[in-house]
Amino acid sequence: MKDKRIYVAGHRGMVGAACARHLVGQGAEVITSDRATVDLRRQDQVEAFMARTKPDAVVVAAAKVGGILANDTYPAEFLYDNLMIEANLIEAAHRNDVNRALFLGSSCIYPREAPNPINEDALLTGPLEKTNEWYAVAKITGIKLCQAYRRQYGRDYISAMPCNLYGPGDYFHPERSHVIPALLQRFHKAAQDGTEVVTCWGSGTPRREFMHVDDVAAACTFLLRTYSGEGHLNIGTGSDITIRELAEEIARVTGFQGRIEWDTSKPDGTMLKRMDVSRIAALGWQARVGFREGLAATYRWFLEQPSLRT
Repeated sequence: MKDKRIYVAGHRGMVGAACARHLVGQGAEVITSDRATVDLRRQDQVEAFMARTKPDAVVVAAAKVGGILANDTYPAEFLYDNLMIEANLIEAAHRNDVNRALFLGSSCIYPREAPNPINEDALLTGPLEKTNEWYAVAKITGIKLCQAYRRQYGRDYISAMPCNLYGPGDYFHPERSHVIPALLQRFHKAAQDGTEVVTCWGSGTPRREFMHVDDVAAACTFLLRTYSGEGHLNIGTGSDITIRELAEEIARVTGFQGRIEWDTSKPDGTMLKRMDVSRIAALGWQARVGFREGLAATYRWFLEQPSLRT
């Protein structure tokens, strides 16, 4: 990566920011754009920006993201915005002769009933989880776009699918957050207010795999250096915990002393989702940040952000 000019699209998001930090640490020159400069949903703006900046590679980390409630409430935005962002970036890279790109997706691309741990070959083998299918369809399209440009134009475009991510820069919003930032914010407030009960969605029994964002950034740099293939690769830790265990760990980290209750009238989502990471492991990469260590570090970062605690 040393001396390479790399455009990280989505550098203000959690994943993009981590990728940018890691690439700079590897000696790369990172190119970024904000929404005031480039609306990634507008093809002409993306192509003009890439023509001006002439990167050596593009990391597609930009996306509209959110949890179950956000996906259910804003299906059109989750599908349209993500389709436009990825299509414009990949097409603009091709038109400007950028031969290297990495598209980042999500583990939600896999069928709801895919056997666990989920292998890359499970893609498109069954129905998607209904609570996030709009986002998933867009991300599947991104994988196929990279494959299509590789086949038709010989472009060295690759795709990686991380598991559930968390860490500094996560998106904290009362309605649109993923599970870890949502629970961190709620349990922190409950601990500060002396609340006796925190109610969480679902039964608490689904199992999820969580990876610190610094690990996915390291994986992205590793793949840009070493991988060239049509097939997408999973990025994960290979281990999981229940949502109930997650809530209990967040209660411990935030100092919440009350009781946790579960609202089983709310959806659980997919009951089991753990990635098979044997393919990336065979290339020589593995996650290094332990969950307890990473969660504590994320909460310390949260405490340093006054705007998130209101």
